Amino acid sequence: MANGIFSRLANLWRGFLSIWIADVEKQHPEIAYQNAIDSMIAKYAQLKNATAAIIRRREDIDERVKKATAELAQTEAELNVAVETNQDDLAVILIQKKNQLTTLLGELRSDAETAKSDADSAKASLIGVQSEIKKLKAERETMLARMQSAQARIRIQEQLDGLSVDAEVKALDNVREHIKTTIAEANLGKELSESSLDSRLQALRNQAGDVQAKQQLAELKAKKAAQQAAAGQKTM
Repeated sequence: MANGIFSRLANLWRGFLSIWIADVEKQHPEIAYQNAIDSMIAKYAQLKNATAAIIRRREDIDERVKKATAELAQTEAELNVAVETNQDDLAVILIQKKNQLTTLLGELRSDAETAKSDADSAKASLIGVQSEIKKLKAERETMLARMQSAQARIRIQEQLDGLSVDAEVKALDNVREHIKTTIAEANLGKELSESSLDSRLQALRNQAGDVQAKQQLAELKAKKAAQQAAAGQKTM
């Protein structure tokens, strides 16, 4: 019962830890990429050691094949000599040895083919992992650059959103209203001065002055005309 509770608590803790790590990696994608690259590099090192062991096995089998082939050739040569010299007892022993070597060589060649196939597959896997590491590194550089560009655009947009022209427009509105009010006050002063009694009296005096001046002008013209008429009669 207690073991079950501890196991559930451990699973719960691992779940919380996984969520926390995922959140951290979202905020810091470079960490996620580096962790993935480090993990693949570790797997590459393990695969490299395994591949080296497979290649060593292939080389050992190839060496045994060469040795068995040479020993079989030597045995066949000795058997021919024993047959030609009628050494039947040696010939029987050499035939048995030849058969054993032939069987062994067949098994070794089969093992050599398998070892070669395993080595080729392991090398291909090793090259594949190496290629994936390079691709992941290139992807990291590209994606992080895109992330930084996106973050920069977001910061700029936030700054633009924070810039409001309301205050500037309001200030201009206040200035416009002040100018209009000043003009209105000036017009009002003019209107008041034009409609005041003093102004009206002054205007009336000006008009009276104009009437008197016109009358005087008419009198001068009439007097001059009379003088000219009198001068004309004297000449006649």
